[in-house]
Amino acid sequence: MAFHPHMQIKIQGLEVVENLRLKVFDGAIADLWDVKCEPYAHGEYVSHAPRLVVVMGQTGDGQMEIVADPGTRARADDRGNRLAFIPAGYKVWSRIDNLQNLSHLDVHFDTRSISKKLGDDFEPSAVDVPKLSFNDERIMALSRLVADECDAGTALHDLYGDSLICALFIALAGIKPKKIRHKGQLSAHHLRKAIEFLEDNFDAPVSLAELSSLTGLSPAYFCHSFKLTTGMPPHRWRMRVQVNRAKQQLEDPNLSLSSIAAATGFSDQAHFTRVFRKFTGTTPGAWRMNRDK
Repeated sequence: MAFHPHMQIKIQGLEVVENLRLKVFDGAIADLWDVKCEPYAHGEYVSHAPRLVVVMGQTGDGQMEIVADPGTRARADDRGNRLAFIPAGYKVWSRIDNLQNLSHLDVHFDTRSISKKLGDDFEPSAVDVPKLSFNDERIMALSRLVADECDAGTALHDLYGDSLICALFIALAGIKPKKIRHKGQLSAHHLRKAIEFLEDNFDAPVSLAELSSLTGLSPAYFCHSFKLTTGMPPHRWRMRVQVNRAKQQLEDPNLSLSSIAAATGFSDQAHFTRVFRKFTGTTPGAWRMNRDK
């Protein structure tokens, strides 16, 4: 299902003076607006997705304020700040004083897509806290690059824009890796994807190229990293999965050793016996007999 932010908006005193420039990324939708502001322009907004609002430029000596209560004003030390982060479902009001024109970028984040990329490092609570007025040079720099992509007649490769969105979200939410891993090891996210694939495909041949493609690493580097992380190469991990599945089936006395060998992906019963002995120290038949005692 395609991501859509589903904004609810009520505005007064604002007129779009240039066509909206919109860009769809993997992880966000960004739109760049240029508006003419009448005196006392204001608006009311709520979005079903978390979003970042960035003032890119303005004409006039005033400012745009974003507040959580229409009856309040921004604090004096917050006025002039150019960034606001608004969580999903959080209603805010804007007030624009003494501005003739305003250019702003809205970035609506698809947290479902981003969480898949960040894996265990993503914490949903990181996007639950509003920051309605702040400055951050790194976030501003990334926002300018995102705005350039919205404005560009011919955009660069999709990976460029998608990486910008991921970097922007990480900087905005202050996401850090939960576990420091040794150089060369697989991330928890990539390791989980590889192991799940081996578990799901234990009964069929799995190539190193298939596994490495899940992580974006080269086959050689993936193999090295997998062994460094787990203590065994991928093919041995797969054999261990096969042996564990075979043990489950050996508990059924009605299943023959040859049928178990075929069902768990071994080439024949002899191959099954060799691998099983390597991992357990005994043959499948002896293991079954000992289980029955």
